[in-house]
Amino acid sequence: MAYDPLADLNNTRTHIAEGRTSAEERLQQCQAIAQSPACDKAFLLPTFEEARHVAKDARSRALPLAGLAVSVKDLFDVAGQRTTAGSATRADVAAATQDCPAVARLRGAGAAIVGRTNMTEFAFSGVGINPHFGTPANAASRDVALIPGGSSSGAAVSVATGAAYIGLGSDTAGSIRIPAALNGIVGFKNTAARVPRDGAIPLSTTLDTVCAMTRSVRDAITAHEILAARMVTRSNAPLPAYRLATVRQLMQDDMDPVVAQAWQRTLARLRASGAVIDEIDLPELGELPALMAHGGFSGAESYAWHRKALAQCGDRYDPRVAARIRRGAAMGAADYIDLLHARADWMVRIGQRLQTCDAVLSPTVPIVAPPIRDIAPGAERDDAFFKVNGLLLRNTGVVNMLDGCALSLPCHVPDELPVGLMLWHDALRDDVVLNIGLQVEQLLHAG
Repeated sequence: MAYDPLADLNNTRTHIAEGRTSAEERLQQCQAIAQSPACDKAFLLPTFEEARHVAKDARSRALPLAGLAVSVKDLFDVAGQRTTAGSATRADVAAATQDCPAVARLRGAGAAIVGRTNMTEFAFSGVGINPHFGTPANAASRDVALIPGGSSSGAAVSVATGAAYIGLGSDTAGSIRIPAALNGIVGFKNTAARVPRDGAIPLSTTLDTVCAMTRSVRDAITAHEILAARMVTRSNAPLPAYRLATVRQLMQDDMDPVVAQAWQRTLARLRASGAVIDEIDLPELGELPALMAHGGFSGAESYAWHRKALAQCGDRYDPRVAARIRRGAAMGAADYIDLLHARADWMVRIGQRLQTCDAVLSPTVPIVAPPIRDIAPGAERDDAFFKVNGLLLRNTGVVNMLDGCALSLPCHVPDELPVGLMLWHDALRDDVVLNIGLQVEQLLHAG
């Protein structure tokens, strides 16, 4: 796989320390990329002037991010800026009076915040299309503009193009891992409780996770340690020391040819390196359609947050987003409580089955990015849109329902469209997943 060592945050820090480059020089390059056609519509509010002051100050400060470029999804409060969540309905809201905890922690680590990034309106889709502000094209687009994935669309494009080293985003059913997979970068969804969710517009208070996209797994560890205010416990255990697994049910269904080829090639390389990969059964995955029958947690909890705004200005919402939010109106209090209990029971049963392995391997998503034009806004393309959206969310959403952690890293080769490999487990297994991910990444880069 092609790999630019200077594009990695950790290598860049080393090069800065050695005097081979500077934070200011790297920031200039990031700004040039952000202002190029490759990042068209990725940023809703660039803030490079402020970032330059941070980069200049970084010369004398030994901090983890040391004036390096970080983008922030338009879901998060940044002091002095409006938090619009990619929606035209929030154009007149008051500016935030303080940074949310995630942004404050990034700033405290020396981050140069380079701007607010575009997203699916109110984070409610895995596709990344935004009819209000336009849709940024996938960084892997060639002759035809491909979807970026969502909801953290602009964050993914900012990282994949080189405009930022870290893209702060959120993940409710895959909104970090989906765009990471489709753009060929790394996305880590930590256990939800690891990072405070204050100061972020909610989609589902049950499932929302604050996390980030990066260009390598070791950068994902750096970002996680800052956002979660904790150190990842490192392990030197070799890959064959771990028990890995694949799942017979659901996760390998409906793969398109490019994903299937990358998936089988990756499994073969891992096994050739000595990795032990078992195939396990998770019949509980078949229960998910019934659990989600009334829109699940996202429908009910988003409706509770949006119901007044929908009554006042529902005609200004993205119709596809509004339709999904309104489904939540059909879920009564008793149904919601039943769902809470059913999920808790489902999590226990899944968790028991996963005790036989250290991490599960799955394709992050079963398809490569389709063209934007095929599912662009328009009622005549709604069926195609919702089919793609369902496929994109299918595998990643399992982890959120489990309250688990997951890492998506690229497993394609240079002549293929990006494909993501997902390593996952249940809650608080973050460090094991990240340590395995480091070794998998090294193995794939060696090829």
